[in-house]
Amino acid sequence: MPDEHYMYRCFQLALLGAGNVAPNPMVGAVLVHKDRIIGEGYHQQYGEAHAEVNCIRNVPAGLRSLIPASTLYVSLEPCAHFGKTPPCADLVIHEMIPRVVIGCTDVFAQVAGRGIQKLQDAGIEVVVGVLREQALELNKRFFTFHTAKRPFIILKWAQSADHKISAGTDERLLISNEISNRQVHKWRSEEAAILVGTRTALLDNPSLTTRHWGGSNPIRLVIDKRLQLPNTHQLMDKKVRTIIFNSLKNSNGETEFRQVKNETDFLPGMLRELYTLNIQSVLVEGGATLLQSFIDAGLWDEARVITNQGLMIGAGLNAPELGNLQPVSQATLETDQVSYYRNNQLIQ
Repeated sequence: MPDEHYMYRCFQLALLGAGNVAPNPMVGAVLVHKDRIIGEGYHQQYGEAHAEVNCIRNVPAGLRSLIPASTLYVSLEPCAHFGKTPPCADLVIHEMIPRVVIGCTDVFAQVAGRGIQKLQDAGIEVVVGVLREQALELNKRFFTFHTAKRPFIILKWAQSADHKISAGTDERLLISNEISNRQVHKWRSEEAAILVGTRTALLDNPSLTTRHWGGSNPIRLVIDKRLQLPNTHQLMDKKVRTIIFNSLKNSNGETEFRQVKNETDFLPGMLRELYTLNIQSVLVEGGATLLQSFIDAGLWDEARVITNQGLMIGAGLNAPELGNLQPVSQATLETDQVSYYRNNQLIQ
């Protein structure tokens, strides 16, 4: 079978770690002997064994003698440094695996080609770049974080068929349907953090949890420059780690306060803080002004727009504008159409 076939399997395995391995990348590995998979594994939990380790561990005892005559496929370059776990490149060398096929190199400074070099220095044949674009896409959050020095930013909003995000009153209007709402909670479980602005926090009193999905709750982020949010609101309930970005104070506690002093540089300043906190991805859920601010500043990577095709609001608050961008894909969830957009910046 061609190398691409087994690399696709690596991607399938890697995705099983979504939501559990950040800030590490998702990685899958497959060990193949004469077109037969004898072991496979993926990075399951941050701080625990990497994909290569789990793959080799999963080779049945009766097949372990085949390891030195097999090819290891891995979606990302094996690490070459001691972190939470020992270097995977050392394990590959120890097991005398003669050939390694890699989806893409690692941009993390402590790896960045060192794993490949270590394998080659040990006399191992290394093939790099099999399905590279797909491998980059798989870990777009990880690569954006390490190359752009900021989190991967996903914008999300729901709008009516006439592109309104609300009726323009203080009363909350439910636009998306129940299936779309469940999808949004799944999205939340896949990101490190979720962000709302002051008005959304005050008027909607959201909990920003994954209560309609089985995944982990993201870190809750709120922009509240003047600290207007009352302690009685759900975002202040101390049930989930919450960080309040503001212009007035720094304070660590059950609710964290992070001061961004430069008002004209508030969004970039907040993203710099998130980078220092090792938060790799943020789902921005509103409101309209905050979403448009990210768009206007070019500080976004994906947008997911849910349009209720059967709802017309008329007079109301306009939805954010992405300009002339066309969706890269679309899906229909009963009355709702979900459109996915990508910023023109490409992962390198």
